Amino acid sequence: MKKLYAVILFFVGSICISVAQTLPYLPQPTYKEGEKLTYKLRYGIISAATGTLKVEKSKLRFSNPNAFHLSAFGQTSGAFSVFYTVKNQYDSYIDGDTYLPYLYTEDIHEGSYSRKEYATFDHNNKKVSGKKGTFKSPTSQFFDLLSSYYFSRNLDLSSLKKGDTFKITYFLNDEVSQLAVQYVGLEKINTSLGMVECIKFSPEIKPGRIFKKDSKLYLWVTNDGNRIPVKAEVEILIGSVTMELVQASGLKHKLGQRVSYSK
Repeated sequence: MKKLYAVILFFVGSICISVAQTLPYLPQPTYKEGEKLTYKLRYGIISAATGTLKVEKSKLRFSNPNAFHLSAFGQTSGAFSVFYTVKNQYDSYIDGDTYLPYLYTEDIHEGSYSRKEYATFDHNNKKVSGKKGTFKSPTSQFFDLLSSYYFSRNLDLSSLKKGDTFKITYFLNDEVSQLAVQYVGLEKINTSLGMVECIKFSPEIKPGRIFKKDSKLYLWVTNDGNRIPVKAEVEILIGSVTMELVQASGLKHKLGQRVSYSK
């Protein structure tokens, strides 16, 4: 069961970590205050977990009064909750103009394991200070788990070509890391919210206790004004895991509506 939950965390990371160097971004966010996204994760045909993402105006004061409070809550569901209960809360406070994080917190409860994190970001000095010390980033443009997801939605992808690979820098589990992702192309897929044209990505994964040697992770993000992930799937040693968007409200644009920055 712990291995399965590791896959759940990996999916969250892959959605939040899509695209190092200094990355160009859109001048206006693809989301707005009040947006709420709900996901369901399945192991084969069995429902394993649910997750909710929200965007609110920050009630905390920072150097830029235009700041967002991003939150995510995930928990196991159905039969999985009987054997292994997970209830995790993540919060990130970001600059509304640059999308860079000021503050990140997490409250993790996974079976008998629990963990709390409180991290502040110093982008000028390329440092993040957490409960276990201060960590150095190779670039001033770096993120936490949650803010990386929302920043990725605001990337300028106009020069991206099939097969291109890019990276993003993020802080997670007391270390600063980078993740490479390949752009696969455009693909229309059927979702619970209807047929949607998507930008398809393949984030890197490492084979081991969870993934097969030739396993591929695929992520589909709407090619519209919202840029929201609607599906992710990967084969594991036994079976496969899929995550799908099941509900979306408070979107800035109508789902599927193409805009100037659509591919």
